[in-house]
Amino acid sequence: MRGPLRRLWPGRASLRWKIAALASATACLVAVAVGVLVHVWTADGVQSQAGADAWNRLISAMDVYHRTGALPDGAELDPPDLPAALRHFDDGTPHTAYDPRIDGNLGPSMWAAQRVGGPDSRIMAVRANMSPRLHDVRSLDASMAVASLVALAVALPLAVYGAGFLGRRLQRVSETAGRISAGDLDTRTGPVKGDDEVAEIAATVDRMADTLGRQLRSERRFTADVAHELRTPVGGLLAAADLLPSGETEDQVRARVRDLRSLVEDLLEISRLDAGAEEPVHARVPLDAVVRDAVTRTGVDAEVDVVGGPGTHTVETDPRRLERIVGNLVVNAHRHGAAPVRVTVEGRTVVVRDHGSGFPLELLLDGPRRFHTGAKERGTGHGLGLTIVQGQARLLGAELKLDNAPDGGAVATLLLPG
Repeated sequence: MRGPLRRLWPGRASLRWKIAALASATACLVAVAVGVLVHVWTADGVQSQAGADAWNRLISAMDVYHRTGALPDGAELDPPDLPAALRHFDDGTPHTAYDPRIDGNLGPSMWAAQRVGGPDSRIMAVRANMSPRLHDVRSLDASMAVASLVALAVALPLAVYGAGFLGRRLQRVSETAGRISAGDLDTRTGPVKGDDEVAEIAATVDRMADTLGRQLRSERRFTADVAHELRTPVGGLLAAADLLPSGETEDQVRARVRDLRSLVEDLLEISRLDAGAEEPVHARVPLDAVVRDAVTRTGVDAEVDVVGGPGTHTVETDPRRLERIVGNLVVNAHRHGAAPVRVTVEGRTVVVRDHGSGFPLELLLDGPRRFHTGAKERGTGHGLGLTIVQGQARLLGAELKLDNAPDGGAVATLLLPG
């Protein structure tokens, strides 16, 4: 039951329910305002009509009294319950007053009174009972309340449907923006019905994706072109360095040329990963053996700990690319961190940890970036090692996590797919 309820009520704070609640509140406010206005106007009309009836009956009663000297039905002389406002006037014109008192079915009432025979004369009064009319007002109020509830019951589903339609359009744009932010620059919202703000947002997101795609493709082409153009002259430099006479100068030149060749090869590798030109070759291999071989090929000192014993961790992956990932992580730990460097293999997880200053906060927040090494205390380099690790891990379907240990040091965790 929780599944259907969750689909019916996906989130109390969602845009659909906010709009529906706003529409319902607006409908309630309109219904209350209209009901109050109708009540006030109707009650005022009832009071005015009762005053006019009492006035007309008083004029008729005065005419009959002057002609016959008898009081007609409904007319009284000096009634004891006459309102105080009608007892102390001296002119001979009719006056009216509202009496809110209720006695059984009598009241509230509207009185009309006029003096008869001069200042010392008596007061003739006529009373118009407003109770039947006020009963009609209460019936009208009840009818207005029922009509408002019916209108609200009709308006709420319509508001939910309309808000859901708008929410689905916005959700489509949001999902497209999310895929773009995740790196899928080929996704597009596509044509959106309507000519409103949502359609404008969708078009803007698509234009943004087009611009980002063009810029990224241009950057990738530039990286690949530079790497290809440098490969030939670097090879020539390496061959020329072999012709130099032995000595300290020759060793320095050869070291710099090797560094330059390594940089060019890294750029070529990144360009192939960016272009999607790489395909992994999977095989079932012992993870601990692959990791040990990778650490040995780096030529640096690192401890390898295997939890569970050798040969107990078999995975299906591309061993060449896995060695590339582990080797880069170990070299990065030695170059930018501090000894000891420890590599731990457990299950499908490989953890590389150093005891240096740790990864800079910017790298943890934004991820690896080419030609960006972070804090100066992390050492020198081109910032391509972790970029290659991230690209190769993504190609293998593995998950790479970068973090800092509580007691200091950078921790890189590689989780291979099952």
